[in-house]
Amino acid sequence: MARAKHNLMTPVLIGGCIVLLIGFGVRASFGVFQIPVADQFGWPRAEFSFAIAIQNLAWGIGQPIFAAIAEKWGDRLAIIGGVLLYAFGMVMSAFAISPEAHQLLALFVGFGVAGTGFGVVLAVVGRAATDENRSMSLGIATAAGSGGQVFGPPLAAYLLQIMNWSQVFLVFAALIMMILLFLPMMHSTQPISKSALEESMGTILKRAFKDPSYTLIFIGFFSCGYQLAFITAHFPAFVTEACANIDPSGMLAAIGVDSPATLGAFAISVIGMANIAGSLTAGWLGKRWSRKYLLSGIYLGRTIAAGLFIALPMTPTTVLIFSAVMGMLWLATIPLTSGLVAYIYGVRYMGTLYGIVFLSHQLGSFVGVWLGGKLYDLYGSYDIVWWVGVGVGLFSAIVHLPIREAPRKAQIAA
Repeated sequence: MARAKHNLMTPVLIGGCIVLLIGFGVRASFGVFQIPVADQFGWPRAEFSFAIAIQNLAWGIGQPIFAAIAEKWGDRLAIIGGVLLYAFGMVMSAFAISPEAHQLLALFVGFGVAGTGFGVVLAVVGRAATDENRSMSLGIATAAGSGGQVFGPPLAAYLLQIMNWSQVFLVFAALIMMILLFLPMMHSTQPISKSALEESMGTILKRAFKDPSYTLIFIGFFSCGYQLAFITAHFPAFVTEACANIDPSGMLAAIGVDSPATLGAFAISVIGMANIAGSLTAGWLGKRWSRKYLLSGIYLGRTIAAGLFIALPMTPTTVLIFSAVMGMLWLATIPLTSGLVAYIYGVRYMGTLYGIVFLSHQLGSFVGVWLGGKLYDLYGSYDIVWWVGVGVGLFSAIVHLPIREAPRKAQIAA
């Protein structure tokens, strides 16, 4: 028991954290480019939004594919493929001058995110961790992704002050390639039980697809993707416009927030900073409390926070308070959802099973990002998209309650 605790921070976990830190730092920054790209080409907001939406959809489709590649041919091969696609998409996007080109290249970026994202990395971390440490390890890795969100948007905002957006894309492509330096650490050594090895992927998938609990997990994850992707892609622009006539002086100016545009990027960073604590807390709680009830509470908390934020008058202070609250609940769903999948169905094919569930998350991401841009162009406001997010969040809070949280073998025996 003592040894398991001592070995919590393994090379696999450290390497996984670095991969997620870099990959999600770049991914979280795309919302900062909404206005610069649209202004340069004179595009409607929906054009670049649709590219980000396609990126999220490709990420969701690619997640189970890369997870299956990792489980069949090796984790490192999947990550290498993701890095190369990610960097290629960023480099080519830097030279794209039409909406269609950005939208096409978003497929490469999305698949790249899939190969370097949660579906692959959390499966490696989960398999390498002991049963006692798994929930906390998943929480730490998720928090690392949040760390990327802390530095990504502010770094993009800073670089945009000294170079154009296309040059920033090239810088970020080089940053993505740095992931390859840490691949030697990504080697899972935790043994898989004999019974788990004897079961084929098809057998496990068939059982999961017949299980109503797996369906509920899949459906419930939709709202998480909707809310997170909409905020990541549109919140900087939303805050820039909503606070355009408000002077962010005093305390905000003291920390370098001197304009609505900077406030928007800083708000995403605040979400990331708060989410580090939220992800770690979720990992700790997931070891001690029912994951389905924790997930239900998180979605209810998001629903209340978003509803109050839209209903109350907008100020820089309310922006930062909302960002901090939402940040605590932001990726807290990831260690709990992935941990729930591993707990019910085992770790042998955790990556593929979680990857399929994550597809629902990314379908929600696609809808949230695309709908945000589309409705903004139609009505000049994001209000409807916000209220839809409130509704789907409440739906997910309810959907998680009937999940039967018990190991699959125990359910079969019962």
